[in-house]
This record gives sequence, C-alpha cells and structure tokens, in this order.
Amino acid sequence: MQIPGVPPADLPDLTRAEDRISFIYLERAVIHRDSNAITATDDRGIVHIPAATIGVLLLGPGTSVTHQAIALLTDHGATAVWVGERGVRYYAHGRSLAASSWLLIAQAAAVSHRDRRLAVARSMYAMRFPGEDTSNLTMQQLRGKEGARVRRTYREHAALTGLPWNQREYDRDDFASGDPINQALSAAHACLYGIVHAVIVALGAAPGLGFVHTGHERAFVYDIADLYKADITIPVAFDVAASDSADIGADTRRAVRDRVHDGAILTRCVRDIRALLLQPQPTGPIDEDDALRLWDDNGIEIPSGRNHAGTEDIDF
Repeated sequence: MQIPGVPPADLPDLTRAEDRISFIYLERAVIHRDSNAITATDDRGIVHIPAATIGVLLLGPGTSVTHQAIALLTDHGATAVWVGERGVRYYAHGRSLAASSWLLIAQAAAVSHRDRRLAVARSMYAMRFPGEDTSNLTMQQLRGKEGARVRRTYREHAALTGLPWNQREYDRDDFASGDPINQALSAAHACLYGIVHAVIVALGAAPGLGFVHTGHERAFVYDIADLYKADITIPVAFDVAASDSADIGADTRRAVRDRVHDGAILTRCVRDIRALLLQPQPTGPIDEDDALRLWDDNGIEIPSGRNHAGTEDIDF
C-alpha cells in the first residue's frame, strides 16, 4: 500500500550542511511551498527559496507557516526557528541530514568520560589560542585565559569603533534594556546560535551534550558558537552599534548575514565538530555505514531485522 502524500527526500540526495545558505530571516509573510521550494508571500510579491539550500529558516513576527512548508523543510533537513522580535528565541529544529548515529555515539561517549571530556574541552580552547599548549591546563586555568581573551577582544573593538565599553550586560527577557552595543551583541550571537544549532542537528549530534557548557538543552551549541564570536559576531556588533543604527536588531541580523554569506562558517563548523568528536580526526564522509544493528553486551554489534531466537521458540 502506497503512503499518501509527497515522498520524503532521500538523505544521500540532500545538500550537505556546509554547502547550504547559513540562515534566512523572514517576517510578516505567509510561508508555503511550491513543489520543492519554500515560498514567502507578502504585499510585495512572492519569493521562492529552494528548500534543500536552507540551513536554518528564521520565522519572525507576523509570519504564518503551512503544514506543507514545515513538512518540506523537515524532509530536506532544514531547521525551522520561530523567533521573537529581534530574533532572540530559538524554538524548533527539523530532520537530521545524518544517516547514521556515528557522531552522536562518539559525542555521548566523550562527554560521559571525564578524561575524554577534558580532552575535548582543551581542544576547544586550543582552537582559540593557536600556537599555545593547552594540553596540561586545568578547566579553571582555561576559563581564566578565555575570560582574558574575550575582555581584550571587547576592548580592542571598542577602541577601533570609538564606542564606550563597560561590560557585557543584558536581560534575556528585556532586549531593549541594554545599551546599543549590548543589544547588537545579543542579536548577533542569536544569529550565530541559530547557524551552529542547525549544523549540529544536521550532522546528527546532540545540541544538549556540551563539554564546556553543561545542563542546558543547547550546551553544545554554546560550546561551538564560542569558537567564532571573536571572528564574526563581536566585530559585527561593534560596527553596527557604531553606525548609529535606528534598528539594532534588524541591522545586526543583516550584517551577520553579509559576514557569513559565502558559507565559510558552515564548512568551518562542520570541520570543527568532526575534529572535536571523532578522534583520531576522520577523513571522508561520516555516514558511510547507516545499517541498523542490535547492541550486544560483548561489544559486538549484530544484524537487526531478523529473528535471533533460532529454531526454538523462546518465552520472554
């Protein structure tokens, strides 16, 4: 019996995460589908967006979306995110592009073992301190080095833009309460979190299994995003805040979009996640084997899809 409806896309045919558009923000529009494209309709007309090219679709205020559109996004491994004004909330994600749980198992194994978790955390910090040896530093020492690096980065960009800088201070529930630079930082980081979250989910890893951050459903998102803030979101935020913007949130989103339009951040994010979770560093695709097996306590996986009772009936 054939299942009604449009058949889902085959995973091998989908565009890789690193080859997609990082994110698209839509507001005050009706989101629908036309064949394999997402359509956005407002009073200016209709825009068609191929679903397979989207990494994350940010649905802002005034948007309504049809069931068919969400089904198309899910089938093509895209992440749909409902965001509030200024784009500071993340609510949902779609289907993974990964055909196997290889990366997820590696992540769970590493985060559950103290020494392996520490090794991954050290590797994350090492990415921010090229040329420095972090292999023997404690987490406390690493946090101290990172704090000093971030403060130095803020001061440098404040000096370049001529903006006064005191400290990173914001209210998660009141975006407008912050000064312009803190508003811009919040908006820029929200965009980056969306991009990173989309890549993590697309690769089949778990957003909540962090190595430096812990206890939050997006702990791993914050881990990975912290690798790129000094290069992407902090410079963008200071530039926007220094431009005397009338709409910090919208201008910051557009500036982040322009900064990552070439897709390099997606390639970098995929590469870094694989390098951190798969040791030794892998080569080739991570989904070479998507066979479903059964776990056995002797460490040997056995085939699924068959009856292992043998020729005799077994009572369970």
